[in-house]
Amino acid sequence: MFEQLGLIGCGLMGGSFALALKKAGLVKRVVGYSKSPSTTDRARQLGVIDVEAPSALLAVAGADIVLVAVPVAATEATLKAIKHLVTPQMLIMDVGSTKADVVQAARRALRDQVGSFVPAHPITGREVAGVEHADAELYYGRQVILTPTERTLTAQLLQAQEVWQAIGCRVSSMSPESHDSAFAAVSHLPHLLAFAMMNALTGQPEGDDYLSLAGPGFRDFTRIAAGEPKMWRDIMLANREELLAQSKIFQQALAQLEQAISSGNAQALEDMLTLASETRAHWRMGAQRTSKQR
Repeated sequence: MFEQLGLIGCGLMGGSFALALKKAGLVKRVVGYSKSPSTTDRARQLGVIDVEAPSALLAVAGADIVLVAVPVAATEATLKAIKHLVTPQMLIMDVGSTKADVVQAARRALRDQVGSFVPAHPITGREVAGVEHADAELYYGRQVILTPTERTLTAQLLQAQEVWQAIGCRVSSMSPESHDSAFAAVSHLPHLLAFAMMNALTGQPEGDDYLSLAGPGFRDFTRIAAGEPKMWRDIMLANREELLAQSKIFQQALAQLEQAISSGNAQALEDMLTLASETRAHWRMGAQRTSKQR
């Protein structure tokens, strides 16, 4: 059990982590800080945190586990703010959706204490934000990717694995670079496409009329476009090279479909649609990688 969780960022992700630790009996006290005092106050009222801290540094004072649940662009400034109270015994984690930039930020900010930092990406979330939506079950049954570096302390890495597993997560590890390549393909690009789809539709004179006719397929395809714009702005800019590379690959696949349609090549079109359909039918979220994958 941890004596104290220092929670920096008392929104959906941070608040849910605090509630999950409390439910599992893993922490005695949660001290929280958010940039907005009203958020911190609301988190205390809801029982997400026990004590409000006036700064990120004071949220860390006395903590043996720290979760940084802020936008990825704010990671470096946040870690710099708490650096002077970081100890070799402390476990520090984040929940950012990009990892190479977060690791570089941690190296610059924490310097000699960077071994206490275990970068983490829980594969979960909702289209709604805010501590009001914090849920102790948000992480249960979900996958968490840890991206340790050569300087990550073994004790902290093992502790991080145990914490996430204790709240019901499946834990795996990969390099920060491999993480960002993979999630550019399966998360960041799909969000980019969903945002683009909405803008393409609403940018047409008849867009509102078309939208009124949309059904479940459109709803399911565009659901993630309701995500928090500032958060996704930061993610896309942080992982821009990998995202743009995946966008080019997508454009090539789209061009092949367009060519088959344009030329009236029914067989080629059917073959490409069949390949996609069968791949999707056999895919299961969180399934282990096959031998064909690296």
